[in-house]
Amino acid sequence: MDDRDEITLWRNARLATCAGPGLGLIERGALVTQAGRLVFVGPETEAPRADRSVDCEGRWITPALIDCHTHLVYGGDRAREFELRLAGASYEEIAKAGGGIVSTVAATRGASEDELVASALKRLDALLAEGVAGVEIKSGYGLDLATERKMLRAARRLARERNVVVRTTFLGAHALPPEFRDKRAAYVDLICDEMLPALAAEGLVDAVDGFCETIAFSREEIARVFDTARRLGLPVKLHAEQLSNQGGAALAASYGALSADHLEWLDEDGAAAMAQAGTVAVLLPGAFYTLRETKAPPVAALRKHGARIAVATDSNPGTSPLTSLLTALNMAATLFRLTVDECLLGATRHAARALGLEAEMGSLEEGKAATFALWDIERPAELVYRIGFNPLHRLVGSGA
Repeated sequence: MDDRDEITLWRNARLATCAGPGLGLIERGALVTQAGRLVFVGPETEAPRADRSVDCEGRWITPALIDCHTHLVYGGDRAREFELRLAGASYEEIAKAGGGIVSTVAATRGASEDELVASALKRLDALLAEGVAGVEIKSGYGLDLATERKMLRAARRLARERNVVVRTTFLGAHALPPEFRDKRAAYVDLICDEMLPALAAEGLVDAVDGFCETIAFSREEIARVFDTARRLGLPVKLHAEQLSNQGGAALAASYGALSADHLEWLDEDGAAAMAQAGTVAVLLPGAFYTLRETKAPPVAALRKHGARIAVATDSNPGTSPLTSLLTALNMAATLFRLTVDECLLGATRHAARALGLEAEMGSLEEGKAATFALWDIERPAELVYRIGFNPLHRLVGSGA
């Protein structure tokens, strides 16, 4: 028999299937896998016969975690800006003085593809070591065709270097590059007429993002980018309502966006629009913490309207130099008052939806990819409660 056809029973386990409602807990549970798929999820007493078995020794099994908003590929760092913020400078002040995103653009333009891959692997490995098997990686530190291409190619290479599912997102509408400082319309033209069509044709883009903010792009400019994405058959998402309420979340929802992310200044109408459209609310506590913000996302409004909530690291060099999704879960609970269930679903089922991966990953269900994590914990809450502690025993599978 071909090893790929071997049927394996993962027995003596406790399952958090995340298949809903809630965490879908099963005591004395078991999984059966074959050819990289889950063919049984349920009580061990009901499991079918298998060719071999693995004793999980009472460990908890969850779906592998998914980090659905990262900027893992970039050149340089922004430790100096960290010092400036400690001295009282705001994010907007640093950006207007030539720091922020534009400073990373210069470092990224100057790095080779190999250098970008090498530096990103260190950050990716930190995530994988905590049970992450799916990750989104955005471009947006190139802001010209050659560098955006280089970033996306580097992101694709990471999926070949490691056993991980990578979804790439084109974020050309991240900031104005220095050479277009006084030519906003021309840069949006470049994105829509040249950059995005070329990168999509090369198969480098899984989704399209933008930054809708007073220091970035307007609703009208983002709408042009989204219209281009729609013509190319690409899903969209948006950095929205991070520093002010620009109505970006409602705009994203009107395009059926996979997600709208940050959302500190989201209003009731935006929350309702997202819930109705099925647009996932991706909360990013690492940026909230790093920027020392005081206005938290309106979690009560998101709950009221039934919006799906995900949690991600927003790993980036300036505003969230975070490479621990488990720490992000603790931050989301502590800073935003999410429940344990909301945090864990936010890094599994809802994170998968935010990347368009829900048919393959994010929950333990028959027919999905056999991608799961075994944990040395006594209860699932430990994955949210502990800080600086990694209880991962084993990560199985590579997702879609």
